[in-house]
Amino acid sequence: MGVIERFKAAVVRRFSTSDSHYPAQLSGGKAYSGEVVSEASALALSAVWGCVNLIAGTIATLPLMVYRTGTDGKREVAKSHPLYRVLHDSPNYDQTAVDFWEWMSAAIELRGNAYARIARGDNGRITALYPVAPQIVSVERLNNGALQYEWTEDGQHFKLTDRDVLHIRGFGGNPLGGLSTLQFGRGTFGLAQAQDRAASETFRNGLRPSGALTFAEFLSKENREIAETKLVEKFAGAQNAGRPMVLEGGTKWESLSITPEDAQMLESRGFSLEEICRFFGVPPFMIGHTVKSTSWGTGIEQQTIGFQKFTLRRRLKRIEQSIAKQLLSAADRSAGVTIEFNIEGLLRADTEARAAFYTSMTQIGAMTINEVRGLENLPPIEGGNVARMQMQNVPITEAGNDDPA
Repeated sequence: MGVIERFKAAVVRRFSTSDSHYPAQLSGGKAYSGEVVSEASALALSAVWGCVNLIAGTIATLPLMVYRTGTDGKREVAKSHPLYRVLHDSPNYDQTAVDFWEWMSAAIELRGNAYARIARGDNGRITALYPVAPQIVSVERLNNGALQYEWTEDGQHFKLTDRDVLHIRGFGGNPLGGLSTLQFGRGTFGLAQAQDRAASETFRNGLRPSGALTFAEFLSKENREIAETKLVEKFAGAQNAGRPMVLEGGTKWESLSITPEDAQMLESRGFSLEEICRFFGVPPFMIGHTVKSTSWGTGIEQQTIGFQKFTLRRRLKRIEQSIAKQLLSAADRSAGVTIEFNIEGLLRADTEARAAFYTSMTQIGAMTINEVRGLENLPPIEGGNVARMQMQNVPITEAGNDDPA
């Protein structure tokens, strides 16, 4: 095997998802359009920014709760659990919970993986989570079956096992890492970048068709310099659009490029926007592209439910299950401790939907008045902890009595 063949084989082994040295993700590469696609260039596209911002921002602002279910089946928020402060309030000294989970969610969307170094106290309890950029992490399967994570950051080298690294994988399900949207969407992102560049050039030239100046005779060196520099400086650019051009000495202007009607090439950017939305699973109307109507129904509630079902739910479950598997101890799981996002906040903007939900839940005795008031950040009232039935609005314990007194 020659040098070139050995190099190709090494590259294939290095970037194969089945290899034990599978890296978190390629940092960037050139698309078929000739554009170099990286995290920075992709986020410069408004569609990518909108999709990642929407998904990561929505997930980060959902409260991540720690619950404990007792032997009586009653579930309550476990605020006393050490993980509650880390997951719900502040994972580390520098970040709030929103900052941390937005960063982690964005890493999953772009790189297919999110990593956080686990810090523990003297008693072994988790005290903090520190995010790690996925592009600097390499993952390896050890002989004992454990996963080893290795990276260098701020002059410090880390080589930790899966006990000390929280690893949330994106789409793909490979134990060594998820699939990267940046890698598999490189062609679409590169095309969108090329279209943005072409649109910028079109506007820079004042949206006027380019053409040729035809001269009756060969130009001298001096006249050629005037034609190539002075005329271009005077008449090119949007600021000179519509300015009359004075030609003399038999000079003619011949248009060579497309007509203004054909300049609808710019509309092809809308197609790229829809392609980008497909990669992230975001309906175009949710990032401001309202050219086509949605088939998800009308109203904030229906649109939110659709987004929650088809886009958010699997992402939330990935995070919840990764945390439960990697951060909860066996004792926690046996004690009924669970980790879940509180998705009720998604409907808080819809007053009418909330009112209908609360009315239905209180009429069937599923919720008390004080539980409803607690969800609305209102103080409890006397007698509001008793569940009531709709039949005569009496306590549920007296629902079958002739004399409810």
